[in-house]
Amino acid sequence: MNPNCTQKLQCYFYQLSWAAFLELEVYKQKMSLWPSNIHLQDYSEPNESWSPEMRQLYDQYIALCEVRTDGGEVKTGPWQKLPSYNRTLKHGIVAAQRPKTIDPRARLFTRNVEEKGAAFEYVVFMNDQERRCVCVFQSGHLLEGPPGYVHAGAVATMFSTVTTTLSMLFGRVLTANLNLNFRSPVPLGSVSLIHSAVDKVEGRKIFVTCRMTSIDESKLYTDATALFLSGKLGHVFGTKSV
Repeated sequence: MNPNCTQKLQCYFYQLSWAAFLELEVYKQKMSLWPSNIHLQDYSEPNESWSPEMRQLYDQYIALCEVRTDGGEVKTGPWQKLPSYNRTLKHGIVAAQRPKTIDPRARLFTRNVEEKGAAFEYVVFMNDQERRCVCVFQSGHLLEGPPGYVHAGAVATMFSTVTTTLSMLFGRVLTANLNLNFRSPVPLGSVSLIHSAVDKVEGRKIFVTCRMTSIDESKLYTDATALFLSGKLGHVFGTKSV
């Protein structure tokens, strides 16, 4: 197959997979879980709490999402910004099948604080061709552990979020193991980078590596390895289709 055609197909199916998030608009009209006046907000968009460093890195990666050919044509680049909401489509599907087990007040842990800049401010950019992603993360004042530094549990939460997002390139996944090494405390309120990459795939097993650094990557805060299992996980969630 022509390499250009292959690349176009990859981009097409990738966009389809992440376009599923947008189907929330359809599901919220069909399920009582989703109030009719719900506002579908992309929490990964810039807001007034973002520091200049956060915005600069955002703009840097946004620029990689489009490339201009020699003929002046603008095409989709190797990177794509992923949207981020306070609930997920998969959550909605499970809720539709097992409504009594899903609390309508439930929200994603990293997106459950309405005060901008107070907790987890982050945006993920994916490069599916290279099977890696980068997250620009700014910690808020509600994430304090030791005085002036980010709680280790908040760091672990971000590692879980980023590595899981990357592993979803292979479909539905379940975390089997997440092993973190805390190298240096993260200053509260600072901006950091979280780089994650698929190391190898063996059958249903997806091995992922991840590291958190300062924005110039000169200081390593935490590194980790993760193992995910892909495939049909309906038995885990108690459904046949999930």
